Amino acid sequence: MIATLSGSLLIRSQDRVVIDVGGVGYEVFLSTDSLSRLPETGDSVFLYIYTQVREDAIVLFGFLEEGEKEMFLILRSVSGVGPKLALSVLSGLRVPDLCQAIVDRDIKRLVALPGIGKKTAERVCVDLQEKVAHLAVSTAAPGGGMAVASPMGSTAADALSALINLGYPDPMAQQALSAVRKRLGEDSFGALQVAELIRECLRTLA
Repeated sequence: MIATLSGSLLIRSQDRVVIDVGGVGYEVFLSTDSLSRLPETGDSVFLYIYTQVREDAIVLFGFLEEGEKEMFLILRSVSGVGPKLALSVLSGLRVPDLCQAIVDRDIKRLVALPGIGKKTAERVCVDLQEKVAHLAVSTAAPGGGMAVASPMGSTAADALSALINLGYPDPMAQQALSAVRKRLGEDSFGALQVAELIRECLRTLA
């Protein structure tokens, strides 16, 4: 099973690329967001890969960031969401915006995505409420990356690192944490688990 590819960007088109790895060209489907952030043709590129094995073909889906791949896999866990639809969702909404839509149960925003009907949007919200917060925690950089002032504690530091991994700028993530702390008060803020704190921050950032 192919997990990553590292090589030269040989061809790029509307929804896929060809990566030259040691003289072998691998066709890889990418989200619109990842395609827009690729280097120039001929430059080196590294992609995280999801391999779909079918009776008639082996299909590769690529991601510039591990967090996007994890979100793709989480979407795949929803009944009725296949690889192509999951990638289409990620093309319509970046990971931070998608997480917000799920946390807010924003059905209207989800059904605006190609291929997503109301029932599927409802399943996504119900099934993935908890998972999107745990996604942020699991993809947080070891050691927290950016430090938070010590009075906020390690839970806030982990939440900050997770928000940054979801694509939020450090100052914006810090402001969200401060807003949640002010709204809930010291005792309630300090009692939150990391996943709970991330959900509160996502609601603040929405």
